[in-house]
Order: sequence, then C-alpha cells, then structure tokens
Amino acid sequence: MDVAEAPEPELLRDPESYARLLEHVREAVLQGVPGPRPPRSVVSDSWNRSLAARVDPDQGEAPFVYDTGDLAALREAHPLAPVLPVLRQMLVSIADDAEHVMIVTDADGLILWREGAAGQLLRGDRVGLTEGTRWSEAAIGTNAMGTALATGDPVQIYSAEHLVRRYHAWTCAAAPVRDPETGVLLGSIDVSGPLRTVHPAMLSLVTATAQLAEGQLRAQLAVRDEQLRRANMPHLEALRGRPGALLSAGGRVLAAQACLLPSTVDVRRGGGTVNLPDGRIATVEPLAEGYLLRLSSPGASGPRPRLSLEYLADGAFSTTVDGREVPLTLRHAEILTLLSLHPNGLSAERLALQLYGESGNPVTVRAEIHRLRSQLGAAVVQTRPYRLAADVDADFTRARTALRTGTPADVLRAFRGPLLPDSEAPAIREERETLTAQVRQVALNSGDPGVLWSFWETASGVDDFAVLDALLRTLPAADPRRAAVTAHRARLG
Repeated sequence: MDVAEAPEPELLRDPESYARLLEHVREAVLQGVPGPRPPRSVVSDSWNRSLAARVDPDQGEAPFVYDTGDLAALREAHPLAPVLPVLRQMLVSIADDAEHVMIVTDADGLILWREGAAGQLLRGDRVGLTEGTRWSEAAIGTNAMGTALATGDPVQIYSAEHLVRRYHAWTCAAAPVRDPETGVLLGSIDVSGPLRTVHPAMLSLVTATAQLAEGQLRAQLAVRDEQLRRANMPHLEALRGRPGALLSAGGRVLAAQACLLPSTVDVRRGGGTVNLPDGRIATVEPLAEGYLLRLSSPGASGPRPRLSLEYLADGAFSTTVDGREVPLTLRHAEILTLLSLHPNGLSAERLALQLYGESGNPVTVRAEIHRLRSQLGAAVVQTRPYRLAADVDADFTRARTALRTGTPADVLRAFRGPLLPDSEAPAIREERETLTAQVRQVALNSGDPGVLWSFWETASGVDDFAVLDALLRTLPAADPRRAAVTAHRARLG
C-alpha cells in the first residue's frame, strides 16, 4: 500500500497561508492559465478524472443516496462491519481530540459509518459529510475517500485540493481497505476535519489502521478456512489418494493431495469442468460450502481451444470457438480484441480504461467478462489477469504481421476493412485508425493498381481522394476498372 506525497513543510507551519496558495493553484488550473506552482500529481490526476465526470467545481455537493433506515441492512452485510470495533479503538478518540470525524465508506464511496465529537458531526452535516452520502470522485470530485478508492493508495487532501469549493475549509486523510481473499476494494477509512488541525501523522495513522483492519480480516478468514477444511476433509479423504483438493467458495486451495495446484482455481458457480493454467483438466463439485476438485489424472492435459476472430469488416464480425460460431455483442468483441492484442493479460482496471476511457468502471468490466466466459467457457477466457487461454487466429493480427513481413499484396489480402468500425472504445478506435493508416500508406506507396483497387474496395478506401487519384494514374486506359473509378471520382466532386 503506497502512501501518496507527504504534506509540505509550509502546510504545517502556516495552514491558512498554504490554503490560500492552493486556492490560487486551483483557480489557475481551472482557468487554464499559469499558476504559482503545479498541483501535486495525485491531485492533478484526480481533478482530471473529476472534471471528466462533469463534477461542478463551484456548485457540486455530495449526493444523498440512502436514508438511515436503508443503511442498516447495508451496514450489517458489509465486510467491514466485523472490524468496526478495531477502527473505533484506533481512530475515534484521536479524531475527537483533533476535532476530526472518523468515516468508513464502501467501495463506491458511500458513507456507511461516521463517528466523532458532536460539534464536528454537526459541521459535517452542513456540507453533506454524513451517512448515506456518496463521496466517490465521480460524485463529488477530489476528496481523500474518493481518491483513495480511485487510486487504491492512501492519500491526504488539503483545503483547495478538493475540487469542489464548499470543502476548502476541510482536510482529510483516507486509506483503502482490500478483501484479503480476492484483493478487491471493500471501502475506505477516512479522518476529516478543519484545515487548522492538520497533522503530518494523520495519513500514517489512517494507513496503519487500514492495514490493521486488513490483518483482522485475514485472521477471520483463516479461522473460517480452518473450519471449512475440517468440515470438508472427509470428501477429500474419500478420493483414496487420488489427486484432488478442497477449495473455498472463492476457489482458493485449502487442502490438496497428490497434486500441485495454483493458490486459486477459477471456479464457476455450480461447478463443472475447469482448465488449470498448465493445461490439466479438473472437475469441480460444489459442497455445502466450498468445492471439491478432482484431477482427471496426474498429468492429463487437453488441447487448447481454437478461437477465430474475423473483425476486419464493414460492419459484421464473426467469432468461432473450435469451429462453432458464437454470437457476441460488440462489447464482447472489443474485449476479445484487446485481450488478443495483450497476450500477457489485462487487469480489470486496464480493460476499463481501454474500453471506456477515464470514466471506465472495473466493476462493469468484471460483469462483462463473467458474461463472456459463460458464452465462450472458462477454458477460453481466464482471470487474474484477464487473458485468452486459446490458440487465437485473428484477421487483424494477420494484417499486423503482413505489415511487418509481407508484400503489399499480402497486406491487402489480410486487410478486408476497418477493425470493428462501430466501436467507440478508445483503444479499439486507436488500433483501428493506426492499422487503417498503415495499410493505406502501403497501398499508396505500392503504385500497384491491383493493391490500390483492393484498398479502394474496403470501407476505408472507397471515398479516399488520394487512392482514387492514384488508381486513375496507374490503371491502363483500357482497364474496365478505370471507368468505375472515374465515375465514382466524379460523384465525389
């Protein structure tokens, strides 16, 4: 867990003067003019994300999304509820003494718990710093809770480093808390209060408290694991020495016999056949809690699936697995394209950025991957990171290869049109434009009427004046194709 940049000495010497400096920095950035100094990089990046989410720097306020009655069920079910006593012990008394408020959010920035002195709670109420409000960057802009969740790192935000003006009288320090089993964000722990009470140790204290909370969650997980092992061991013993393992509900290996396995097996709800990373095939049977894994044989391995992607077209695209065509949405085709271009895999965060840009949400990506795996099978799309475990034959990678090693004719045989032309995903759009531009240049440089004609027949070249003019220069007068080019050129003007 990396801690963001520490407070500058001038903040600790004179918080009010430092707040005025930050206000000048913020105004300069928002107006696009030179300022007295640049903002900290963590703040600048957060401002960019917040502005992209259309947060109003002057009028924004935290949205109220749940009332107290609705929060009760959310609190009871939240994974951080069991460690709340530890958080109170570490932070509430310190927050009281320093005129701060302790806050615990979920992974979306929703404030679930808030504790502190009555005066500070009332002050928080006046700016929406209360249970039931959402403090993600997309909802309210740069703030310690939202920025810690966005970056996955502890951070302290001072005065006018908050994008929204109404929070400039506040300073806050927050650290994210992750699930020890899955590594996903559970929420954040925050201490907020007036700028004049800022202390350099507050960020370290919040970070240490988050680490302590994660330690408590790990200890509780170890207890549950041991209980599950004891309850399910008879199922493993019933294999009579044959290779197998007990898995948690999340697929972690709790006990294994006669086999070596990764620490986690990718299981689907309800069990079934799974492909291990080394190619071995196993069956997973659901138990009352967790799973029993059976290996078909100690070294058995099956052939890798064959995945064919025909995505260079004028609108239609085709996906087949082992010769079987699978109808996919454009979004799923985009995901397969990106995973093909990154054979070592992509995290949910990287995929979200490449699919949706700065507004991308890893949760949305995880849901799309889940649906895609249900169509193609876990043997084709694997996780941690997301990657293709298949022999991939993609027309766009063939075109890329031809650009490096083939003749102009080879390039145009591979290139049948733009890559997923209906896609607006930033990374797909960039790949489409780059590939098309390279193929176009090969065609124009070739001086070969056959190559130029092939490019003109694609959607990328049909209305390209340079290509049309090159065809008219190279096609013989008696070539019947010349008449078609001349007529089309005349229609374009």
